[in-house]
Amino acid sequence: MKNLNCIRPPETFDAIAWESKARAFDMPSEVGVNALLRTLAAVKPAGHCLELGTGTGLASTWLLDGLGPHGRLTTVDNEPKWLEVARAYLGKDPRVDIVCADGDEFLRRASEHSTRYDLIFADTWSGKYRLLDLALNLLAPAGMYVIDDMLPQSNWPEGHEAKVQLLMEELAQRPRLQICSLPWSCGVVIATKF
Repeated sequence: MKNLNCIRPPETFDAIAWESKARAFDMPSEVGVNALLRTLAAVKPAGHCLELGTGTGLASTWLLDGLGPHGRLTTVDNEPKWLEVARAYLGKDPRVDIVCADGDEFLRRASEHSTRYDLIFADTWSGKYRLLDLALNLLAPAGMYVIDDMLPQSNWPEGHEAKVQLLMEELAQRPRLQICSLPWSCGVVIATKF
């Protein structure tokens, strides 16, 4: 098979990746997943995206690269040392709101407002293994809910595979979601609300 890895990264990606490695950030999303996120964001260029689990901003830069000039990204993480990198490279972009907060608390506060998101990337426990209902309720009609790391990973704690299976079963039981599970990369699931 020919090499299909001719993906053009966003302008800030290499610098964020270098800074992430220098600071020993070891939880990045895979490049293929990031490219998929950019493509999904581009479907709604004026959309509002939510990323739960900013880290250093590696996936954030791909989401922003997919959004148009009127799109918005709200990205949330509770670790200031990682957000420092995201702010340094992405903070001047008027389309991004970088929030330092506990993901659970953010979801609880957001559920009290009328904000809806066209794409939610839950890359942490909040909105994925915890408070799934709140995250899905924030999804706009025809919005996309994306999670990764659904295939076995070497760093999974004991018993995590059962949590993944339970999450997949819970998603499958929701009548207003169309679900696509991709056994590719680290394992990606995309659910669309209708």
